[in-house]
Amino acid sequence: MQIPDLRRHCERRLKALDRERASWHAHWRELSEYILPRRGTFLEPVRRADRGRKLNGSILDGTASLAARTMASGLMAGLSSPARAWFRLGLGSPRLSEVPEVRAWLDDVEARMFQAFARSNLYNALAVVYEELGVFGTAAMVVMEDAKETVRAYPLSAGEYWLGASERLTVNTLYRALPMTVFQLVERFGRDSVSLAVRDRYARGDWDHEIEVVHAIEPNEPIGEEGRQGRPATRGVGDNLPIRSVWFERSGAADTVLSVGGYEEFPALCPRWHLMGPDVYGRSPGMDALPDAKGLQTMQLRFSQALAKMINPPLVAPPSLRGQHTSQAPGGITFVPETQGQSFRSAYEVRVPIDQMTLAIEKRQHAVRAAFYADLFLMATELKDVRSATEVAERREEKLVMLGPVLERLHDDLLEP
Repeated sequence: MQIPDLRRHCERRLKALDRERASWHAHWRELSEYILPRRGTFLEPVRRADRGRKLNGSILDGTASLAARTMASGLMAGLSSPARAWFRLGLGSPRLSEVPEVRAWLDDVEARMFQAFARSNLYNALAVVYEELGVFGTAAMVVMEDAKETVRAYPLSAGEYWLGASERLTVNTLYRALPMTVFQLVERFGRDSVSLAVRDRYARGDWDHEIEVVHAIEPNEPIGEEGRQGRPATRGVGDNLPIRSVWFERSGAADTVLSVGGYEEFPALCPRWHLMGPDVYGRSPGMDALPDAKGLQTMQLRFSQALAKMINPPLVAPPSLRGQHTSQAPGGITFVPETQGQSFRSAYEVRVPIDQMTLAIEKRQHAVRAAFYADLFLMATELKDVRSATEVAERREEKLVMLGPVLERLHDDLLEP
C-alpha cells in the first residue's frame, strides 16, 4: 500500500464522515451552551489564548448542569465504581467457569485487571464519558497501551471526533482531530517523520506552537490499486493487524503521514445512549431536557428583572431637580422646596406574582431533573430513616433497572469491551 494513496483515502473518508456529522452540530452546540459549556469545545474553533475564557454566559439557572453531573455520578457509582468489584470474569460454559482451578485462574486475572484499572486514569475517563453520554447522546474514549500505567484512556469531547459504523451498526471507525505542540509531535513521532515546517520550528525553539493532527482508526481494508483489483488486504500496514491506525498533520504535505500502525482490536469505546435506525450518533436525556433548560434561562431572567423593578423601580422626578444632588441610596435624603409639592415617585407600580413564578420555575426544574433521572439517582441518599447496607444496595440495583435498555447498550458498547 502506497502512503500517498493512504493519505488521500483518509482525507476523503474524513470529508465523508464530516458530512454525516454536520447535521448534529447545531444540536450539540446548544447542548454545550445550555448544559455543559466546558465540553464540546471543538464545536467552535478556539484559539489557544482563548481557552480559559468564561463559557457559561448563557446559563442563569444551573439545574440542567447539576442534573447531568448527578446522572453521570450515579452511572459511575452503579456501573463501574472503583470502590467495588463491578465485573466478574467467566467462560462460555458456566460449569467450566466453576471448576476450582479455572475459577482460581479467572479470579487472579480479574484481580490483575482491577489493579491495572486503579493504576491508570480509566475511572477519571469514565466519569467524563458518562457525562458526555448523558448530554450529547454519544461519547468516545480511546484506550491505549502505556509503558507506565499498562493502559491509559483518552476521553474525547463532542466535535472532536467522527464515527463510522459496520453493517451490524457497531462503531468500527473513529477519526479524531487534536492539537499537538511541536515538541509533542517530535517527541512522539521523531524528527524524521514530522513535516519540514515542524522541524524548522523545533530547531528554532518554537516548541509550543500548536499543529492540528488527525488520528484515523478504521478497518485495515485494501485501498487504491489493491481495492480496485479486489485483492485481499496486504496488511503490511500495521503488521497484518485487523485495525489500521494512521496519524497525519492536517496542514502537512498531501502525500505524507506521521505514522502508520495497527491494533488487534478496535481501541475506542463509543457508547450511544439511544439509537434511531441506522444513525451512528445517539440521542440523549440532554436533548429531552434542552427545551426546559432553555426555558429556565428565560424565566430566571424575567424573574430577576421583575424583582429588580419591584425593589429598585424606575423613578420620575420634577424638572426642578435636574442637575441637583439626589440620593437613591437606602436612607438617603433629597431636599425638595416645599412650594413645589413635588418629589420622587415610582414611574409605575410593579406587582410581581412571586409565588406563581417560583412555582413555574420549580416545575421546569423538576422536569429537567426527571429527564436526567436525577431524582432516581438521589433516591438512596434522600432516605429519611436509617437503612441497612443490603437495602441501599437493593435500591441501587432498582434505580439502575429503571434505565432498562440503556444499560444493555452500555454493557455492549462500553463495559464489556
